[in-house]
Amino acid sequence: MADPDLTVLLLLALAALAAGFVDAVVGGGGLVLLPALLLGMPGATPVQVLATNKVAAICGTTVSSATYYRRVRPDPRTFLPLMVLSFIGAVLGAVAASWIPAEAFDPIVLVVLVVVGAYVLFKPELGEETALRFAGHRHLALAMLTGLAIGFYDGALGPGTGSFFVFTLVGLLGYSFLEASAKARLANWTTNLGALVVFVPMGAVLWEVGLVMGLCNLVGGYLGARVAISRGSRFVRTFFILVVSAFVITIGGDVLGVW
Repeated sequence: MADPDLTVLLLLALAALAAGFVDAVVGGGGLVLLPALLLGMPGATPVQVLATNKVAAICGTTVSSATYYRRVRPDPRTFLPLMVLSFIGAVLGAVAASWIPAEAFDPIVLVVLVVVGAYVLFKPELGEETALRFAGHRHLALAMLTGLAIGFYDGALGPGTGSFFVFTLVGLLGYSFLEASAKARLANWTTNLGALVVFVPMGAVLWEVGLVMGLCNLVGGYLGARVAISRGSRFVRTFFILVVSAFVITIGGDVLGVW
């Protein structure tokens, strides 16, 4: 397909900047990036859109992961197995991407986001501080299962992946929102990498667009991570509810044919 003109490229760059900020705080940058790519490059195939999105996203998750790791120091006994299984899941999901219709995911994602948002909203104490619900092998097994399942979803489609990681780490395992965001960024980095391991050899990446958006996503990711760390878990929780609400409205409107 033809390269986008300068105006479209600038708009895609702004979308990537915003997506990087959102993704670094609570995840879900793909719900900004993917619609922007679909609107800006209507001639691209679904696989090209997914692959180019991953190039942009991995730039933001690289810098936000590094920032979180330096400032929060998450426990490697959890995040390393989480990252490994997330990578495997993303590779499997990316392989399956060409066979799974994107429209099949929207209703599922909408239901999950509604449940997730309501649960967090009506449990104000959730994620204020780390209070792990499981220990030892059970904790590790659940973290690995989380990585495999959400990694597969991210490789196959991706929107909302970071938010699903954050919610699962908070709601299921008992981490604070800030620590969950740190682990989610590390896991999301590996899911992006796993998907690119499949997409790059396929020649699916639109490199000019992906790298321009990636640079802006990197800046947004750095700013978002710094803000989240400085403001703490309460800010992350509030931002999480706002972002999930926006996603519910956006995806719900799409499912119902409002937009």
